[in-house]
Amino acid sequence: MKVIVIEDEKPAVEKLERMLRDIDPGINVIACLESVEDSINWLIKNPPPDLIFMDIQLDDGLCFEIFENAEISTPVIFTTAYDEYALKAFRVNSVDYLLKPFEHEALKRAFQKFHLLHRPNNLHQQVENLLKQFQPKTKKRLLIKVGEHYRSVQTTDIICFYIKERCNFIYLGRGKSYPVDQSLDKAEKLIDPSIFYRINRNFIVNYFAIKDIIVYSSSRLKIKLEDWPEEDDILVSRERVADFKEWMDR
Repeated sequence: MKVIVIEDEKPAVEKLERMLRDIDPGINVIACLESVEDSINWLIKNPPPDLIFMDIQLDDGLCFEIFENAEISTPVIFTTAYDEYALKAFRVNSVDYLLKPFEHEALKRAFQKFHLLHRPNNLHQQVENLLKQFQPKTKKRLLIKVGEHYRSVQTTDIICFYIKERCNFIYLGRGKSYPVDQSLDKAEKLIDPSIFYRINRNFIVNYFAIKDIIVYSSSRLKIKLEDWPEEDDILVSRERVADFKEWMDR
């Protein structure tokens, strides 16, 4: 069982690890993270663990910022000295809310609750979990570099992916474009095809960012996107026009 601990107090981390080993020697703590920023970056870049232990007040803010910036489907056991956040905690993926200092038995009960709520306890659940493994996964967020910093953006906020001077970019509106590592071929496989469509070799556009479609010639269409510079035409390639019309007509 793979577990991560999000906690900024080292003694608390060490105590929790000792208690976890006592409860189940098979528990593997694969990461200990001290801040909101580190947690977001780790969760974006790594496969989800089986369980998360999470303190609420961290070095750089409240842990709820993590849920706002990274997709978390993993169950969470909150460990905190503050009781005023209990209601907010149970609005996310909370299994239990342990107030520090908590005893061995309280942690053991939280684990029992986790196993009761999240084990695949019937055939339907097992089949459903198996089918999920074969469903194509689309990215909900994309990590981009802005100067010396990294920023996580929702893919639905991306107006388009495009190629310029042999480099790959995303456009977020207001004249802001950012380089990305993914080629358009790779991006096309990672994003939701119901929202994004590749209209030509150099552009993938967001359905919700299309503000106008203009007949450009007898066999071409011109796309106008939200806040895109007017001097740059975006054209649907001839061979994609019919399929594009079908994709738009939903």
